[in-house]
Amino acid sequence: MEVSLCAFPSSKAPSSQQLTLNGFTTTVFKPKTAFPTTHRTSHFPSIRAAISRTKKEETVENVKKQLENCYLVAGIKYKGFTVKQFQELRRSFPESVKLVVAKNTLVGKAVEGTPWEALKPCMKGMSAWMFVHTEEIPEALKPYRSFQKEKKLEDNDFTGAVFEGKFYGPFDFKALETMPTRAEIYAKLLGSLQSPASALVGTLQAPARDLVMTLKAYVQKLEEDGGQ
Repeated sequence: MEVSLCAFPSSKAPSSQQLTLNGFTTTVFKPKTAFPTTHRTSHFPSIRAAISRTKKEETVENVKKQLENCYLVAGIKYKGFTVKQFQELRRSFPESVKLVVAKNTLVGKAVEGTPWEALKPCMKGMSAWMFVHTEEIPEALKPYRSFQKEKKLEDNDFTGAVFEGKFYGPFDFKALETMPTRAEIYAKLLGSLQSPASALVGTLQAPARDLVMTLKAYVQKLEEDGGQ
């Protein structure tokens, strides 16, 4: 019995198998069928980019929200902090102080065109940003100074701050940390009003910033008393 073999053109030797028919064994070649390769396009990069863009927009909006009714914004050198230390630091602040970690570029975008734009000189390196929503500036800064001393974080100092539109560098923080409290302003004002005219003149001749704060506190006290 004759068996016909089919030859298929190929650059590679086709695969084969043994075929036995009526006592005769012969080799039958099987052609390889080439199937087109389907290329799948991955959409993961575009999804990741969209998520990243959304997170950036959320960060900018969060910073803008923190700037509302804010009296002072200060930058803290964040590099070297552990997650545990950062969590402890957050818990040490009162409700009136919020701590946010954000890239300098995003903070810069949030403060663009506002008085807080004066923060730009301290937008270098990794920073955590302190948003103070109280007039009691020294009390707001004190928890970080205590934390810094306790954890021996001398290198993680303030990088700068903006208060009433003015930029304060790292070496200017003493002026912020020694500002009189509201209670001290009240006491000083009441003492001046009850003392001879010379003491009142001395109060009026104090630096303009102290005088403005004193008068502001006095007006606020009168408003509070009038509302009672």
